Amino acid sequence: MQQLSPIILFAYNRPEHTQRALEALQKNVGAAESTLYVFADGAKHDGAKQSVQQVRDVLKREWAFKAVHIIARDRNWGLANNVMDGVGQVMKEHGRAIVLEDDVLFAPHTLQYFNEALIRYEKEEKIMHVGGFMYELDRSGLDETFVTRYVASQAWATWSRAWQHFEPNIDQIIAQFDEAKIAAFTFDHTMNFWRTILQQQKGEVDSWAVRWYASVFLKGGLAIEPSQSLIENIGHDGSGVHSGINTMFETSIRSTPITRFPMDLTENPAGYAALRHFFKHRKGNLFQRAYRFAINKLR
Repeated sequence: MQQLSPIILFAYNRPEHTQRALEALQKNVGAAESTLYVFADGAKHDGAKQSVQQVRDVLKREWAFKAVHIIARDRNWGLANNVMDGVGQVMKEHGRAIVLEDDVLFAPHTLQYFNEALIRYEKEEKIMHVGGFMYELDRSGLDETFVTRYVASQAWATWSRAWQHFEPNIDQIIAQFDEAKIAAFTFDHTMNFWRTILQQQKGEVDSWAVRWYASVFLKGGLAIEPSQSLIENIGHDGSGVHSGINTMFETSIRSTPITRFPMDLTENPAGYAALRHFFKHRKGNLFQRAYRFAINKLR
């Protein structure tokens, strides 16, 4: 058996989410033979110290992995800096990695999918990202996996050859876009990726994910994604620092292993159309929009 890729988990102040994520992860095929790195962020303020310590107590339990390395930050890095530094560290040592945050539950065959994709496309320079999450798309024209420009960041994997092109400087990213690229990047202006880029520039958000998607896009890279999600995100319940209550990420989870991967490494037209359609109609009707707005305001 070829060496399994290391797994990186990013955690902060949600002990219950972290425990559930680890419990699901260790049930995966190959987990017991895998090395896990956990980057646990430090408390942002005194009120977070107790929950941060509870997360670290969860991490110190006996978990069914080959080895567990806990990197406990002595101050608050913030998610973006924690991810950028943590992924960079592991890439330097191992050359590839599987990444998730503390609110992600892997289906039992998800780890197997990531490891197979990392091996299969290791030397394919065009493929820069492997995703594990997918929105609830119309899958009628899609195979089990497909090639797309879209970079899903809820659970993902990549190689050091791709990660070296990550551009953290938002001004340098923006300078490379023109109107045509903005349209392509946003699936014909159906999704708010460019708005997030501008918010990043203004300091209104701090998103490593949109910068990673932009870095892959500007390099002409593509991603392998499943047509049905392999993970469940439990973080859009109002508990996270960066997420409110949101039903957009609710999706059915694939119950069987992935057996087919794309051989044609060009963007799948049916995949593009399915994503564009989802993005265009993601907000639902007026009542659904008003309900979400009210709930998040009440938070």
